[in-house]
Amino acid sequence: MCGVYRNIPVWSVHPAGRLPGAGNLCGQEEIHLSIYLNQIRQLITLQKVDDEIYVLDKELKAAPQELEALRARFAEVQARRERQNEKMEHLHEQEKRLGIEIEDDSARIRKSKSKLMQVANSKEYHAMVREMDSLEKVNRDREEEKTLLIEELTLQRGLKEEVETEFAAVQDELQRCEAGLEARVSKCQTVRSGLVQRRTEVSKDVPMPVFTRYEFIRERLDHPVIVSVVNRVCGGCHIAIPPQAYIELQKGTQILSCPNCQRLVFWQEHFEPTQKAEE
Repeated sequence: MCGVYRNIPVWSVHPAGRLPGAGNLCGQEEIHLSIYLNQIRQLITLQKVDDEIYVLDKELKAAPQELEALRARFAEVQARRERQNEKMEHLHEQEKRLGIEIEDDSARIRKSKSKLMQVANSKEYHAMVREMDSLEKVNRDREEEKTLLIEELTLQRGLKEEVETEFAAVQDELQRCEAGLEARVSKCQTVRSGLVQRRTEVSKDVPMPVFTRYEFIRERLDHPVIVSVVNRVCGGCHIAIPPQAYIELQKGTQILSCPNCQRLVFWQEHFEPTQKAEE
């Protein structure tokens, strides 16, 4: 008995015959080890079914999350697209306004030039010249502003094309994901239902006290429940098993738990003896 382990007694099953590497055991010890190994095999078989269920459960959880993430991405791209469209609309309004203002001022300049020829005195003439100079300066400023505006419009058109391309791609991906999600989930649920039935059948082979302990751990710890120990290291938490506990594990008299993570453990060499052990 190992004080640091919570253990499960080996329950009676028919022995599977003489075991490899068991030549130094007496008959009763060999039978006891055979019973123990048979129960470990039953637990490993159960664990393999639970492995598949675990993968499917992750898939069923991930599928809606992937869709929500894609919807969030689509909303973000859509918002950028709307902002870009608003910016383009504002720039076009500016361009239109500047065009009207430039045309109006040009018309006023042409009208002033026409009147200039009819001016009778120098005072009025110089006043009209100053007004024309002022209008022409304003128009030059507006022409410069329009040039900069056209450059900005060219830049923003390029950005609009990029966001439109991204929007179309994400929209297409979202539509395909939404269309495929139901089929994907349905398929996983169908496969999972079959595995649950198989699990029920497999669990019938496991003695009830052993199965109860397995279920107790499964409900409280992260997957998996039963792991191998190789070179004294637990395959679940990757921490070394204490020496005395490791000796107890090698004896194969009880189903033991790792003193650190509490998962059920078995000695790997009971099933896959190393060349050194065989010699």
